[in-house]
Amino acid sequence: MSRLISVKQIESTSKCLETDHKIQPRSFSGFYRRMRITGGLVLFALYFGVAWLDWGGRQAVLWDLSGKKLHSCSATFWPEDLVLLSAILLICAFGLFFLTVLAGRVWCGYACPQSVWTWFFLWAERLAEGDRNRRLKLDAAPLTANKVARRGMKHGLWLLIGLATAITFVGYFTPIRNLVADLIAMEASGWAVFWIFFFTSATYLNAGWLREKVCFHMCPYGRFQSSMVDADSLVISYDAARGEPRGSRKKDAVQVSQELGDCIDCQMCVQVCPTGIDIRDGLQMECIGCAACIDACDSIMDKMGYARGLVRYASERDLKGGKTNLFRPRLVGYFVFLILMIGLFSWGVASRPLLTLDVERDRGMYRYTSGANIENSYLLKLTNKDSSPRYLVIEVGGFEKFSTTGPGGVVVGAGERVEVPFSVAVPSSSLDSGANDVVFEVSTLDRKGEVIEESSTFLGPPKP
Repeated sequence: MSRLISVKQIESTSKCLETDHKIQPRSFSGFYRRMRITGGLVLFALYFGVAWLDWGGRQAVLWDLSGKKLHSCSATFWPEDLVLLSAILLICAFGLFFLTVLAGRVWCGYACPQSVWTWFFLWAERLAEGDRNRRLKLDAAPLTANKVARRGMKHGLWLLIGLATAITFVGYFTPIRNLVADLIAMEASGWAVFWIFFFTSATYLNAGWLREKVCFHMCPYGRFQSSMVDADSLVISYDAARGEPRGSRKKDAVQVSQELGDCIDCQMCVQVCPTGIDIRDGLQMECIGCAACIDACDSIMDKMGYARGLVRYASERDLKGGKTNLFRPRLVGYFVFLILMIGLFSWGVASRPLLTLDVERDRGMYRYTSGANIENSYLLKLTNKDSSPRYLVIEVGGFEKFSTTGPGGVVVGAGERVEVPFSVAVPSSSLDSGANDVVFEVSTLDRKGEVIEESSTFLGPPKP
């Protein structure tokens, strides 16, 4: 069975997409469902919980847009650290490539936010309207007070989940405790209210109304997965050699069972699928790899007394009777590059300077002071990326005789940037040319910490 999507499957999918029907997944239980629930609860706990954690008197994770910095536990990142963001994107990309080659769309099925929030919305829908059959009957029923009440409860729960999601998301950019207090007191800023409304609406629409359509039409992942999986990739597969010819039967119908394959054509794998596909048609673009069909099929096999695994994680080579090769060059290459990028990122974070100095010279030329001295003005930008405040000493070098106007030391708080106006005056006789080098040195008070230097230009009158 080829892993490429066949023309027949594309035509079947097109007909399915052209039919304007609502997919109503059936509830079920099983090993993979428990894995997804556990993973989803962990992701929910991280998303909703981390925003409320404190670290050193401030929010543990906070994108301070006005201050142009990111606080992440004890570390503070500034715009000059954006190169590390590129490393994170590469790590995510190659991690996704590695998982796809190894096990198809396992990311989509277990950890994608669209999938996790859709399951949460489906839970709210079942709570308000019942399981699949009850929801189908409710859809076909005329408009009654009961239908209005159940639909109102469902949409109310959806909006509450969307609102909690939006407040938490905005809380990663605005201190969440202040944000919630301002919302309760109705004193939140207009921008905060706008973004909360925007993300509430986006969550409500994506997870409540669009659902699988996001995977069908908006996510490009399904369209290139077939070019990444190979004959050894572990993807959700239907064992046609064992299941065909399919047909319904009673549990103890031995003669009929001998004439048919193990598939009893119960349609359970279709009914539990959140994207409404039939896994028996082979690998399809719409399959998100959630393994709901595996749990459903295994439960039916248990009831029929057949062996599990009619639908399972398997490679094309496995289905043909061969042995899956996990240590293939492409998979090993992705893994090696992933580990390399993680190592480089860790090294970059550990070795980045925690104290930086930027020197900006005043745009003016120079000016004379009393005593025939030449004075230049500068703006020193001191950034402390450490988790504790620092007392820094400022010194100037490059001339034998000079005087300064400005503080000799300054306290820079943890994760803060301080701008210090500073002037240097030099006797004109000490200048060699119109443009001279001046060096600013910043160190801790005990000089046991990091010492940094930054050069700039000192302008004076041109020499004849």
